[in-house]
Amino acid sequence: MNNQKVKNNLNIQKIVLTTVATVGLISIAVLAPNILQVFKQFSKDTRNRKNYLNKSIKNLIQKGNLIWEEKNGKKFLRITEKGKEQLAKYEIGDLEIKKPKRWDKKWRVVMFDIKESRKGTRHILRSALDRLGFVKLQNSVWIFPYDCEELVILMKSNLFLGKDVLYMTVDKLENDKWLKEIFDID
Repeated sequence: MNNQKVKNNLNIQKIVLTTVATVGLISIAVLAPNILQVFKQFSKDTRNRKNYLNKSIKNLIQKGNLIWEEKNGKKFLRITEKGKEQLAKYEIGDLEIKKPKRWDKKWRVVMFDIKESRKGTRHILRSALDRLGFVKLQNSVWIFPYDCEELVILMKSNLFLGKDVLYMTVDKLENDKWLKEIFDID
């Protein structure tokens, strides 16, 4: 499968999970028309859009992210706890930090100690920090020059990390010249 198809499939899965999570229980009859409208960006062929949707739902069910529930003789999709975690991972990929015009001369440090049993979550956090522009001081210590506390709180919440991640604002950091060069600040 080429990279564009993989990306499209992940986008579709994110849309499906978001929709089901927002609504709660949802029937395929309600889900399909609304999502198919969004899918126009992925494919002009209507059969292809329906095919994408069906494959995505089947895939999400197989992975344990969605389940079918029966209520009053009708079938509905419901997001599982695993699906909520997957949705949180997708949302972290959408995060951005707004950089102010001036640096306040303070460093933001994110430190974490995440158990080996959650190494996948640890990898997601590291990838997100890297993508956001943090610089790795050590494997579990990352630094950034701008305020990002709200974003770190959101990541902690979405990844269910709680006290496993610490956020610090540091007024002075020895030998930070190389960091200032990397971030092009003074």
